[in-house]
Amino acid sequence: MKAIAFTGLPGAGKTEAVNIAKELGIKVVSMGDEVRNETMARGFELNDSNVGRVADEMREKYGKDIWAKKCLKKIKNNEIVVIDGIRNIEEVETFKNAIRNFILIAIHASPSTRYERLMNRRRKDDSTKIEDLKKREKRELAWGIGNVIAMADIIVVNEGSLEEFREKIMEILKN
Repeated sequence: MKAIAFTGLPGAGKTEAVNIAKELGIKVVSMGDEVRNETMARGFELNDSNVGRVADEMREKYGKDIWAKKCLKKIKNNEIVVIDGIRNIEEVETFKNAIRNFILIAIHASPSTRYERLMNRRRKDDSTKIEDLKKREKRELAWGIGNVIAMADIIVVNEGSLEEFREKIMEILKN
């Protein structure tokens, strides 16, 4: 089995990379979906504040790798799987211990590029206020995402066109 995991700050391009994997027929497991599902199961409105709070509460109660453990339950012996949304070192270690062929890919974009994308994305748990976006970014940095990005096997800079980014991700996923 081979697992390719995407990490990066909000708006960097993880969702687009995951969509490309889906187009190629690769199974995708999303850590963010796990958090959003837990948020809805608790009866909370799906917004950034509630999703962040649930993610924090679960990490405090069950360990920093709780979301990785939940995702591992969904991963079978597929030939290849994409894992979306790793946020901390403990999650990386959990996956590395469970999956021999594990590749971590960090997607990077400048703050101005990411903020612009997030303002236009319109996902239910996205805010359209720049202050909220900065708060979300600080929260994810506090979780340790900067350390995860620093440990990446591959770093993809996503500042160009969508087509350029798609080509980079396709090349990685096909190899």
